[in-house]
Amino acid sequence: MSVFDVRNAVKEPDRLLAETENPRHRAILLNFRRHALLELCGRWQEILQPDMVVDEPFYRVNENGASLHLRGKEEIGRFYAGMVDARLNVFGPISERIAVADWGLAIESYFGNHMPGWVLAEQGEDIDDPDAFYQLTHYMASFWPYDADARLIGEHIYEDTGSRRIEKLDPADVITPERSRELLAPLLEAQPWPRAVAN
Repeated sequence: MSVFDVRNAVKEPDRLLAETENPRHRAILLNFRRHALLELCGRWQEILQPDMVVDEPFYRVNENGASLHLRGKEEIGRFYAGMVDARLNVFGPISERIAVADWGLAIESYFGNHMPGWVLAEQGEDIDDPDAFYQLTHYMASFWPYDADARLIGEHIYEDTGSRRIEKLDPADVITPERSRELLAPLLEAQPWPRAVAN
């Protein structure tokens, strides 16, 4: 089993920032990078600030056979708060590809989520220990449109449900939300992305 590293959340954005000169594309990538780190650190309130998202963002989340539509900061805030309360904000790409354009980002990820067994059981998954932690892996495609000021308009997320795999984690491999924040805090505060230099 490939156990994901939460620090992979910025691996592909940082690679693109190192080679991207277009100012709008860089602004979009920087917004996305900060958004991802804040989400994984449980600091969702900072995602919904006026410099990060539009006044009326819209999320479309299609996962595990369900389609969830969230409109506005209040609904989206409740969604994030519920994730953090259930300790479900430990996830990230094992591998991914990101394309940036003037309209926003297109992403395909092989994703890992560390999830409590009881949550998976409530979702109808056949697990043998509700007190254990499991890694859910699956392929995800997502599209992130941005406005003229490089603020997020929304997230449109689509899961390949046939790719879902659930495996019990060795306790030593479990990444807790607290450990995630510890690992990501230096990446959130640092800004080591000089503009790419044209050859």
